[in-house]
Amino acid sequence: MKDKKKAVVLSSGGIDSTTVMAITKQEGFEIFSLSFFYEQRHSFEIEAARKVAEVMCVKRHLILDIDLKKIGGSALTDNNLDVPKHRNTQRIPDEIPVTYVPARNTIFLSYALAWAEVLQSYDIVIGVNAIDYSGYPDCRPEYIEAFERMANLATRAGVEGKTKLKIRTPLIHMTKAEIIKKGVDLGIDFSLTHSCYDPSSDGLACGECDSCIIRKRGFKEAGVIDPTKYIRY
Repeated sequence: MKDKKKAVVLSSGGIDSTTVMAITKQEGFEIFSLSFFYEQRHSFEIEAARKVAEVMCVKRHLILDIDLKKIGGSALTDNNLDVPKHRNTQRIPDEIPVTYVPARNTIFLSYALAWAEVLQSYDIVIGVNAIDYSGYPDCRPEYIEAFERMANLATRAGVEGKTKLKIRTPLIHMTKAEIIKKGVDLGIDFSLTHSCYDPSSDGLACGECDSCIIRKRGFKEAGVIDPTKYIRY
């Protein structure tokens, strides 16, 4: 039997990364999921990523510790900065909020690239989205294209011309509603996922941060019941 192709899938435990994992699995890849505890405000998303990896029967789920709190500059790593609430939904994609973590996707993709080299995998999958998102600059197609070019200049496989490493972004031009519908078609249990930036101490979603607003709107537009437990809805 021919060995399956391997894919490193970045997993945050959220809707997007879980959906791209399901898409990648459906495409016949052997999944190696990669998550990060970067001293963010809470660990609920890591627990969600663990559950998703177990349900998806991934080959291996690796969780790496990176202390981005020492760098700071984001409400997700600095408890002295407030997570924005009730932002205008029309303006969310046009403003870079304080929840942006400096260079986060570049850092995450770099680790994924290193692991992919060791695994001899030529596919890295990330659930970035440039339609319904919080306006982060490292979610745009031009950023992904630039990173892919760099990856093929910086790796042995790329330099030796054996193969071309690909950064796959299946969701980049999809709305959140389209992503949710795709996930439902693939049989995803979205109750396993976590999206909130600022949950309660027992893991209830705030319902008011950008991520909660986008999540709630996505389920509503998709015509799918949102399984999320909110503090207030």
